[in-house]
Amino acid sequence: MNKRVVITGLGIVAPNGVGLDTFTTAIKNGTSGIKHDTELERLQFSCQISGKPEVSTELSLQYFTELELRNFNSSGILYGVIAGIDAWKDARLPMEIKDEPDWDSGTIFGTGTSGIDKFRESIYKIDDFQTRKLGSTAVAQTMNSGISAYLGGKLGLGNQVTTNSSACTTGTESILMAFDRIKSGQAKRILAGSTSDSGPYIWAGFDAMKVCTFRHNEMPEQGSRPMSASASGFVPGSGAGALVLEDLETALARGAKIYAEVLGGNVNSGGQRGQGTMTAPNPVAVQKCIKNALENAGIHTNEIDAINGHLTATSKDSLEIQNWSEALGRSGVDFPYINSLKSTVGHCLSGAGSVESVATVLQLHHGFIFPNINCEDLHPEITDLIDASRIPQQLIEKELTIIAKASFGFGDVNGCVIFKKYKNL
Repeated sequence: MNKRVVITGLGIVAPNGVGLDTFTTAIKNGTSGIKHDTELERLQFSCQISGKPEVSTELSLQYFTELELRNFNSSGILYGVIAGIDAWKDARLPMEIKDEPDWDSGTIFGTGTSGIDKFRESIYKIDDFQTRKLGSTAVAQTMNSGISAYLGGKLGLGNQVTTNSSACTTGTESILMAFDRIKSGQAKRILAGSTSDSGPYIWAGFDAMKVCTFRHNEMPEQGSRPMSASASGFVPGSGAGALVLEDLETALARGAKIYAEVLGGNVNSGGQRGQGTMTAPNPVAVQKCIKNALENAGIHTNEIDAINGHLTATSKDSLEIQNWSEALGRSGVDFPYINSLKSTVGHCLSGAGSVESVATVLQLHHGFIFPNINCEDLHPEITDLIDASRIPQQLIEKELTIIAKASFGFGDVNGCVIFKKYKNL
């Protein structure tokens, strides 16, 4: 089988917007969700700003019962369930409880570390001989597959229900895993996405590695500066993005709204060889990932209208631009438009690929290129390669056909997915 795969639902929990309408407005306007973090200040982090979604108890109760929320302490699962159920509802799929599982539907929903605050709470109780007080949900909140297990149960999914984990590439990888399963006819639809916990226990290691910014603690919204000469590291963030992928035939049969088509993509690793290390990408592998993604999607390099990059606001931004330029054979004014959502939400880590993919699909569907902020001082190594006009700093209203989305993760792993504006050929 070789089925066409389309996106019929979106859900988003981001630092600058929870829900599609709020998020769309925020990215169009370049509205930042990065704020001063009093907990990081109290703990004397060098970086004392962060991007955290604002989720009230009232909102949580629309997705969980009061009983479920008792002793609940996993922000990543909370974000993922909200984004996932919102995407399901956006796709106009049924929510009613049935005795029989939905054998045609599944979820591949990734994460990095789940329920780390719950882990800490549990460890203290174990040390204090209070294991009976852990509660019945401690396992579900702390196992990596907790997010897919919660979604699978709430939606009655009977197809593949699993959690993937590949650092910053997790969300992009989950989309491609879902794409492959649907294209091969093994599922009619998959809820794909990823999520990341909030808080110091997730972010402390990065702060210790000195890869987080330290220069903008008094100016939070200016802290995340992808492609900027004055970038000093990434801003830690969190959130979740979700996409319902469905085979075209099934989507058309039920009259579904179609946001975009997934043409294909590629995941690979640089093997931590050459210039690749645990924390640095192997340029040979990055370029191979991009080229193979285009080949898998069946498109030519000149068909790409825009790129939603990984671009974390570190010293590797210029290397990423160079890799794109060499892989596509395009430079100067011929280079596609490129933007980084991290300028307004920070780096959502394992949630980044899916949060940014939702933003990418919204651009295709509505016909715009969201602006980059905080890069008025573009890095000279970047402008030596591509024209500054390719890095928009104001909203561009423009019909787009194809956007490439890439993620490059810790451990020298890469993912690139190709989205296309849907046309019923």
